[in-house]
Order: sequence, then C-alpha cells, then structure tokens
Amino acid sequence: MPKTDRRSSTGMPSDDSQSDDPPSDESEALSPDEIFHILQTNRRRDTIAYLLDREGPIKMSDIAEHVAAKEHETTVEELTSKQRQRVYIPLYQSHLPKLDTKGIIDYNKPRGIVRPTERIEIFRPYLEAVESDASPTKSDADANANTDAGDGLTSQLVDGSRAMLVGASVGLLAASVSGFLVIPELTLAAIIGLLFVLTTIKTNLADSAATNRSDDKRLSQ
Repeated sequence: MPKTDRRSSTGMPSDDSQSDDPPSDESEALSPDEIFHILQTNRRRDTIAYLLDREGPIKMSDIAEHVAAKEHETTVEELTSKQRQRVYIPLYQSHLPKLDTKGIIDYNKPRGIVRPTERIEIFRPYLEAVESDASPTKSDADANANTDAGDGLTSQLVDGSRAMLVGASVGLLAASVSGFLVIPELTLAAIIGLLFVLTTIKTNLADSAATNRSDDKRLSQ
C-alpha cells in the first residue's frame, strides 16, 4: 500500500513523518574522548599542529613531508624517499580520512588537497599545553643546574671532611703508638670516637639535604 502522509490539524506534516537519522559528525561537538583519541597518535597531532597556522588549500604531500621531517628529526630537504613514503601512505589511507570524517578538515582525496575547517581550532589549547610542558623554561633549567651544582659541591665537601677526620684519627693513633705523642688510651679512644661520630653526622646531614632537593626537583616537574 502507498505510504500516507499524516498531517496535523494545522495541515503540516506530523512529527511522525520527520527523519529519525542521527546528525552527522560534522554537526556534533567532539567529546573529550574523541579529542583525546584524535591527538593520541603523533602523526595526527603533528598534522593538526601544521594546519592550525595555515589557511586555504594545502597539498597533502606538503603535510606528509612536514610530519616525516619532524618524526625523523630532520629537514624536509634531507628526507629520503623511503621516509616520505613511510608517512605519506598512513596519512593518505587513514589519518586524513579520519580527520575529514570528524569535520576537522575537508579532504579531497583524489586531488590530494586539504582545507582546515573552523573545528580545528578546538585542538589549539591542547597542543599549546603539550608544547609548553615539553619545553622547560630557562628558569627551570637554571634551577636544575644550580641544584646539580649544589649537590656536587656538597658531595665534595662531605668527602673532604670525611677524609680529613679519618686522616686525623689515623695520625693520632700512629703518633701515640710510635711515642711521639703521649695520650692516655681512654682519651685517645674518646677523641677517635668523637671524630668518627662527627663524620657520621656530616654524612647523614648531607644525604638528607640531597634527598630533600631531589624530592623538591621531582615534585616541581
């Protein structure tokens, strides 16, 4: 039987006749899970970062060269054909079509042309945050350098103090045994014991200070 067009009392089609098809990905906002999934791979992340600062049609081959150069830590001019191909194929077959499906780019696959859409701006704060975390500031680098230098200086002072106190203990014992220095046995034992106690205290204080600096450094990272 032919399908009847049910209308309301106003003469307009009723709600039952409207399409129940879900909206496309391009009209729906990206969820946090989708954003995380898209940024999960380096190649998609580098592609989006490259497109964020560009407008208009962009050759897919230019994107592939940029991503390949970053991946191999070299320049576009120094890339080999194998390195280009290794990145070009996954971008062509998988990554760019996925970004196109999510409405992040308009991808003309037959012509190899990419146009970023307004939706790509969603990823800017995420990528800027990643770049900021990956690049330590000069003050952080100076602080780390000063901490490392302080640890080295402390270690040298402790080693020097330990050597001096041990040397003094050995010297007193040798002088007493040889008769050059007359010291009662109890007094000599007390002096040597005190020197070793001082050595132990210095070592423990230095180790504690180094541990605290290490903990502060780890928490600040």
